[in-house]
Amino acid sequence: MLNAVAGLVRPAAGRIACGGEVWFDASAGRFARPESRRVGLVYQDYALFPHLTVRQNIEYSRRRPADEYLARFDLTRLAAARPERLSGGERQRVALARALACDPRILLLDEPLSALDAHTKVEVRAQLQEILASLDLPVLLVTHDFEDAAALADEVGVLVDGRLRQLASPAALVAAPNDPFVASFTGANVLYGHAEPSRGDTRVRLADGTVITLADTLHGAVAIAVYPWEITLATTPPPESSALNTITGPIRTITELGNRARVTVGPVSAEITVESLRRLGLSVGQTAYASFKATGARVVSNAPRA
Repeated sequence: MLNAVAGLVRPAAGRIACGGEVWFDASAGRFARPESRRVGLVYQDYALFPHLTVRQNIEYSRRRPADEYLARFDLTRLAAARPERLSGGERQRVALARALACDPRILLLDEPLSALDAHTKVEVRAQLQEILASLDLPVLLVTHDFEDAAALADEVGVLVDGRLRQLASPAALVAAPNDPFVASFTGANVLYGHAEPSRGDTRVRLADGTVITLADTLHGAVAIAVYPWEITLATTPPPESSALNTITGPIRTITELGNRARVTVGPVSAEITVESLRRLGLSVGQTAYASFKATGARVVSNAPRA
């Protein structure tokens, strides 16, 4: 998709326009060459010229002097350095500066954070968030990480096998995912089962025999999304209630990250604080009870698993 917008590939069909300027129209036989499109493209590996200094990389397009961008991206002290001396975050800033120095009509970013380690990624993502917010031009960013998309994008399009599954704000994707793939991409546990109406609500039997309750009235094969932060954990059975679903099983994994912990019980993962983890005394292999409200379970498919 990025290459199509940049003019590096010619699609078989469709239309591409930016700011009212048509760059490609299959039906009209229109195809603007890449050099006429004024596109800023930042590749996943940044593609800096190793034999050029930071200043020379930024000035490669010859459209703008580097000084403004060196100052804007905190690169002045590195102006004479070559790429091998730079950290991952510094290389990314040089690549962004070079892309913007060509006065682009649109900025294209290909997995801009994937080459960074976890610690650097958090810092660089915050910097990139500030930079993108200050730009007065459209930005098209490709990522496989929903956390990156949620932090950097106003709208997120979920593409699967070349087809757009859903286009919405990050918050809207979480609140109402269209299908199991979108739900899983946004971080939900996806549970599959068979639904039967029962006294005004619906009972769903999961593959392991667990029965959960939904507020919706459904029948047949269903897929249900439950987000980790909507699940609470306990070491004793909670009170039985049609408004509260409970999945019981041994703790399969515990993963701590900062002050949060991801705990997997049976088919679901819950996200709790490390303080709660310590207070409950949870450990792998221990029987635990993962509970979530019936109203917190989102039905994302009333059809068999794809």
